[in-house]
Amino acid sequence: MKHLIGLVGTNSSQSTNRKLLQFIQSHFAEEATMELMEIKDFPVFNKPTDSPLPPVIQEAADRIEQADGVIISTPEYDHAIPASLINALNWLSYDIYPFVDKPVMITGASYGTLGSSRAQAQLRQILDSPELKARIMPSSEFLLSHSLQAFDEENRLKDASQIEKLTGLFADFLIFVDLVNQLVQAHDSNVKAAENFSWETI
Repeated sequence: MKHLIGLVGTNSSQSTNRKLLQFIQSHFAEEATMELMEIKDFPVFNKPTDSPLPPVIQEAADRIEQADGVIISTPEYDHAIPASLINALNWLSYDIYPFVDKPVMITGASYGTLGSSRAQAQLRQILDSPELKARIMPSSEFLLSHSLQAFDEENRLKDASQIEKLTGLFADFLIFVDLVNQLVQAHDSNVKAAENFSWETI
């Protein structure tokens, strides 16, 4: 059985994105295991030059490295992903490169109508940066709009059509994970390229 990380893309303690990942975790428990990863305890990124990475960062990187794939759920603030998620990705691409060639599925929940569509587009662009270079599942947006009304008292999605769509995307993601994890021939070179990349020398 595949083991996934569900990355909660916010430091909010009441996020519906956490609820969405918890639903995925429970609803698809017979198809894959998923552990939730929080970013609310990540320190502010400060590009350290002479100190080891904070333990919480190294532990997160190790967990991502060992997982078969990652599902990130992001809210949308001002047409963008939250600063806390940018901060986490800054840490997870600094002297450690757990996302290189890692299969990633993006989901998102928002209080409004668009369901974090702009944030998801931005997140795809960030995950494709030279220091991250994740393998992002294409054509796979899951946009949960009006998320405050989307769950029942037992944290289950109410809308059967949304569950049907998510079920299809999750099944596709498991296939995508298998495909991507066979593309290992250039992985060492890709990691080395991420390690050696420098914006100053472009």
